[in-house]
Amino acid sequence: MKQLKQVQQLRADGVSIKEIDVLVTAKDSKKYLLRMDGMQIAVDDPNDISEKGPAAVVYKDDKTVIKGQRFEALITHFVQACKELHKTGVTKQLLWMEYLQNNPDGYQYSQCCYLFTRYLKDTDPAFHWEYTPGEFTQMDFASKRLSYVDKETGEVISCEVFVGILPFSGLIFCQAVASQNTRDLAHCINELVKYSEGVSRTYLCDNFRTAVKRSDLHEPVFTELCYQLSEHYQTTFSATRPYSPRDKGMVEGAVNIVYMHIYARIRNEICHSVESLNRIIRIHLDVLNRKPYKNSKESRMDIFLRQEKAVLKELPSTPYSVKKGRQVTVQQNYAIQLPDNKHYYTVPYTYVGCKVWVHYDSRTVEIYYQHECIAFHVRNSQEPHFNRLAEHMPPNHQHMIEMRGWTVEDLLKRAEQVGEYTKQTADRILHSSVYPEQNFKACNTMILLQNKYGKDRLESACRRTSNIPRLTLKMIRKILECGLGKQPLLFDEPTSPLPNHGNIRGSDYYK
Repeated sequence: MKQLKQVQQLRADGVSIKEIDVLVTAKDSKKYLLRMDGMQIAVDDPNDISEKGPAAVVYKDDKTVIKGQRFEALITHFVQACKELHKTGVTKQLLWMEYLQNNPDGYQYSQCCYLFTRYLKDTDPAFHWEYTPGEFTQMDFASKRLSYVDKETGEVISCEVFVGILPFSGLIFCQAVASQNTRDLAHCINELVKYSEGVSRTYLCDNFRTAVKRSDLHEPVFTELCYQLSEHYQTTFSATRPYSPRDKGMVEGAVNIVYMHIYARIRNEICHSVESLNRIIRIHLDVLNRKPYKNSKESRMDIFLRQEKAVLKELPSTPYSVKKGRQVTVQQNYAIQLPDNKHYYTVPYTYVGCKVWVHYDSRTVEIYYQHECIAFHVRNSQEPHFNRLAEHMPPNHQHMIEMRGWTVEDLLKRAEQVGEYTKQTADRILHSSVYPEQNFKACNTMILLQNKYGKDRLESACRRTSNIPRLTLKMIRKILECGLGKQPLLFDEPTSPLPNHGNIRGSDYYK
């Protein structure tokens, strides 16, 4: 820059270009002078000449500041183009054509794209995010698919590729699935947490429909699958802002890494199923995660094992299984009916008529009311059509079911716990008719009298009736009501033994 200032000063003093080339060892003095002539730099005081301005023009710096009405009109177009470019079908070329209609003397397409790229860099700088171990897991589906060949038909079947990454360590996970539907996404997340042997605090995903029901800048609405996964793994789900791929920049970069280290290496492999394709992917994935970083001895797996694995949440005992969800109304029989097999499952009778939410799969049925689990049933292939739990029934229904399960042995065993005479009385009541089942209610009522009068009084009343030929429940009740059980029996009074005297004849007398 000192030589350029000297060249400019000599030229301002009227020295010819040939003499300048001799006096100053600067190459292409004429070219530099032509470039600096358009800058209109004052040379009254060469010391005041800024080095930044001439350097940008003379050396064609990319940071050269361009001014003028023509450039200002282009900047105005760029402001509108940033909003329009995200709309469906809008391209840079279409926006440039619209720009030329309003500005016929405007920039050509290649220069317009170059300046637009510079404009985006100046107006949208990237933020460097410092990640915390175990804080995030970013996931997305790759835009490019893999495929396998059906062995029977020879058809080439494409499949989606799920990619996840733990940003702190850079540990990458990759899995091929048939589609992006609910069951396949749940399978991918199960395999992801199994591969990392732990659960992150947050899982960040894109706004694909399987995970996000309605995208929103501040409050996205997730699908039922994400809420169930959050509850099962005790974690949370988060979504990126719409049209903001930088929010998950790590997984965007991980997808490109997967393209280079997995897609490229298996491009000539022929697989005949998704399972065989995933086996090959896993081999190359392990190699990728164990490959040291550039200019480092540690790999993704080394950093993960050393710093991140220990802070992940523990996995539950069982993997998540996809559950269906449906809102139903509790029927009058305090049960809900599943739509798949038309079986009934009870809830507490106090919820009759309420709208509840049911989560169910092939193994369990969970019923929620206002986000609180009110019933849980275990399913199996041999379950009855109507699945009832005793604690869900009102007291009168419980008594009715209890009566249906009574047996002679059970009633006698209950009576024996009161006393021996109570057991004898219960046996006499049960067998007072041809069919003991007809007397189950009377026998049970007699046993329950202990709750009102106590075991001792009931045992005493049963003892008093031990000599009555045709015993009834009404007799025992009358004895207890009148308090006759408290009075001693005649045969209970002690008899004094006979005194010894000579008039007693022994057994030998009657021989």
